[in-house]
Amino acid sequence: MISDFFVLSPRGDTIIAKQYRTKDDVGAHERSHTEAFFRKVRFWDGVAAPGIPDTSGLAIDDASPSTVSAAAVDGAGAEDSTERKGDAPPVFIMPDGLSYVHVKRNGLIFGCSTARNVSPCTVIELLSRIAKVFKDYCGTLSEEAIRKNFILLYELLDEMIDYGYPQVTRTENLKSFIYNEPIVVSPVANTGSMVNPKTVSASAVHKPVISSVTEKGRKTNLSANQKNEIFVDILERLNVLFSNNGYVLNSTIDGCIQMKSYLAGNPALRLALNEDLVVGRQNSPGGGYGSVILDDINFHDCVNLSEFEYAKTLQFLPPEGEFALLNYRTTGEFTPPFRMYPSIEETGPKMIELSLLVRAEMPDKHFGANVSIEVPLPRCTSSASCTLITSPKAAGVSAEYISQDRKVVWSFKKLPGGSEQTLRVKVTLNQACTSHIRREVGPINMDFEIPMYNVSGLQVKYLRIAEDMPGYTPYRWVRYVTQSNSYVCRL
Repeated sequence: MISDFFVLSPRGDTIIAKQYRTKDDVGAHERSHTEAFFRKVRFWDGVAAPGIPDTSGLAIDDASPSTVSAAAVDGAGAEDSTERKGDAPPVFIMPDGLSYVHVKRNGLIFGCSTARNVSPCTVIELLSRIAKVFKDYCGTLSEEAIRKNFILLYELLDEMIDYGYPQVTRTENLKSFIYNEPIVVSPVANTGSMVNPKTVSASAVHKPVISSVTEKGRKTNLSANQKNEIFVDILERLNVLFSNNGYVLNSTIDGCIQMKSYLAGNPALRLALNEDLVVGRQNSPGGGYGSVILDDINFHDCVNLSEFEYAKTLQFLPPEGEFALLNYRTTGEFTPPFRMYPSIEETGPKMIELSLLVRAEMPDKHFGANVSIEVPLPRCTSSASCTLITSPKAAGVSAEYISQDRKVVWSFKKLPGGSEQTLRVKVTLNQACTSHIRREVGPINMDFEIPMYNVSGLQVKYLRIAEDMPGYTPYRWVRYVTQSNSYVCRL
């Protein structure tokens, strides 16, 4: 199935590498192919197959007719594919004739190569499972954790993949085969630290699923030091497309409920969702006004759905490690947390002025964390100056023009709800402004994270032990997080 597996750091260093198959005409290949792969990913040129211009979004090599590339998912036409910039697709062909598949997790690149006719979706799922198992056994997924636990991780790889074919990929099934203990390292700081400490415990969720040792070599017995804790994250990723007057053209929510259990004895649990939850828009009475409507939903195979239809209650026996209890998707009308209102005006033969109003339409008790707004400018831009009009409660506000990428980056560390922020950009061009140059402005892209807020209205009403256990008092940590996946405004 796969020939090589490797994990690369954000700098391109090979942290983990394992070869399962060799080609007769290829000698010392392990380090050179990862270096060439990283250069291709880091400086993506838009060519997904050597010798074939990527003009249609799908490039197929004649020598490997089954290898598929997703080079132009965004649908942009390729007037000159070698000049296009952007993220590399998850699947592409290299000049060595191998197909490379990769996923990114916490800044690390989990990748593999194959010369066989394999399903890209299957390989991507395998890489995602490997990253999940690494996180479960190390506690946190970072470069430092992988370097200090490489013996454990190689042992996991030996059990998970045999001769390039996946064997055992479940965390709980691997425990009986693993004898090395993880070395616990401090987790990487993230935006989750901005959440109210009374709502979520930041460090406890990074414990490994087996007994571990500290960096000084002291053993920590998991069962002796473990609190009865369970962590629940309701994560929602928004895909919203706005017109230039602020109307929503397309909107979807991709959500999931992720859990990680540290309960002694692994008891069965009951989790209740909204009583007015409706699955399937066609099943909503009266148009579904006031109800939480999900277009579709799928559950983990540990869930018992006998009470879901009438009580919206899930019964399940949580598996080891982190897992997605359910995934859901909803489309249609919902109130986006932010709206963007852009406008462009020609102030001179070689001058344009761009104005962007951002309105936070969520309640004022919530805020957007690490907000970043990117505004692409024409290629003929010679200079640009930014002016900000912000509310007093906004924190860490900055705007700068990056001449190398021809774009303006407007960022907030904290953008409070119920406020309005305005950016004005005066752009000087090195040639007269035309309609073609005006079309080069935008689209505007927005990235953000909103802690303790969700858009769909899906809520966890309660989480309980299924059976009465006297003296058993678990700690339940529930967190809501809304993130942008594709939040774009046209001009």
